[in-house]
Formats: sequence, structure tokens, C-alpha cells
Amino acid sequence: MATSDAPISIGQVALTVRDLDKTAAFYENIIGLGLIERSGENALLGVDGAVLIELRKDRMAKTHPREAGLFHTAFLVPAQKDLGAWLTHADNMGVRLDGTSHHGVSEALYLNDPEGNGIEIYRDLPRDTWKRNGDEILMTTRPLDLKALTQHAAPWNGAPQGTVIGHVHLRVGDVAEAAKFICTEIGMVQTFELPSAKWFGSGGYHHHLAVNQWQSQGAKTRSEGSTGVASIEVHAKPETLKSGRRVDPWGTEFIITASRSPVA
Repeated sequence: MATSDAPISIGQVALTVRDLDKTAAFYENIIGLGLIERSGENALLGVDGAVLIELRKDRMAKTHPREAGLFHTAFLVPAQKDLGAWLTHADNMGVRLDGTSHHGVSEALYLNDPEGNGIEIYRDLPRDTWKRNGDEILMTTRPLDLKALTQHAAPWNGAPQGTVIGHVHLRVGDVAEAAKFICTEIGMVQTFELPSAKWFGSGGYHHHLAVNQWQSQGAKTRSEGSTGVASIEVHAKPETLKSGRRVDPWGTEFIITASRSPVA
């Protein structure tokens, strides 16, 4: 996986949802995650026994689409055949996609879960094809050839071994303020920018975090009792970033946990 050698990467994402049964079923049946643990108040889903999504039930939670919060959680699959497999599965299940794109560094499919949380399913192109200029990595938005993608599809048997959360994209009130937080508190470097949006990565990866203010410019701290992102787990090499809790200016919680250093 292209994220495996990064000193800092994404572990899991916790979401607050109103309808736990419906949302858990979606991540299991549509996204293809395995149910790892379930109670009346939360559900843990993932791949290979590793939790990728935690769903926390709050029937009274409110949705605030103009506030800061989640733009999408991006699930990275190992290969193009896996992305094609998921696309074929989604079509068979009658899933409505919100968009598809070739980003120069990846091929991506977009949709929403039942509570409006954005999701990206993507695969990376070979790293040696990415166009770089120092820390900057050029990302584009071009049409994606869906026919070619499904022609190379593997059989669908749920999210394949090695699927991880490749990145998380957030809505923020101010991208410059977000950049300062991510670079100083999370330890990533900026890799790309567009008007009102910035991307950040670690270890030469195109991005592990991204932010935009397209719908949330000027947003303040998110309202208590909101649906959507509750926390983001970040894996970090101990020598790179200390474990602990960080909270961005809009109330999004980042839990920094130690990842193992590679064996020499």
C-alpha cells in the first residue's frame, strides 16, 4: 500500500449517527467492511480485524451541513481490479454514485452513506507516475473510464485484504488556519492547494488529510450533538509525533496513537 511507509497515517474514523442499524448495514453490505463488534450504542467495522469505522449512536444528533466537519472518508483499496470489483458490486446493488474522477495520482469513486457522510473509494496509481515538485504533488480532476475499470474487475468478496483509510477530507472555516494546525500539531506537510482547499501528507504520500471551505467558510466551532465525524485516529511513528489528543479550531478530535517503526 502506498501509505505503508508513511511516518504518519490514518487509522480509523468515528462517526456519530442517528440510525445505527441502517448505517452499520450500509458499511457492511455496500462498502464491504466486516462487523467486528456491535452493541446497542456503537458498531466497529473494518478489514482483517482492524477497525476502520466506529459508529456511535445518538438519536438526538442534528445535522449541520454548513458547519465544519466531514467532507469524506476515503477507503483505499490495493489495486485497480479491487476498485473495479467494488464498482460492479455497487452497480448490482443499485448504489447511486455522486461522482467519479481520475486525479493523476489515483482513481476515485464518490458516494454518501445513509446519513449524508461523504465516502470515497479509490486506488492509487504507481507512485513513480506522480508528478512532484519538492513536497508538492500535482493532483488533477479528469473523467474516469468506468468501462475500463469494470473490465479489469476482480470477483467481489467484500473489502479486500489490505483496505485502509487512505485519507480524510474535512470541511473547515478557514483553510489557512487549518493548514497551521495540521502542519504544527499533526506533523504533515502541504502537498497541494486550490482556491479554498489544501491537501497534506506524510512520507511522500499525496495526502492523508485535506481541508476545504467551499461550503463552510467562516464556520466556528461545530455545534454539540452533531452528526458526522466524532474523531480521527492518526497513527504516528513515536519519533515523529507524540501520542495524545489534539483538537482542531472547529472541534474535530484527532487521537494520535503510536505505530510500530519498521524492522531493519
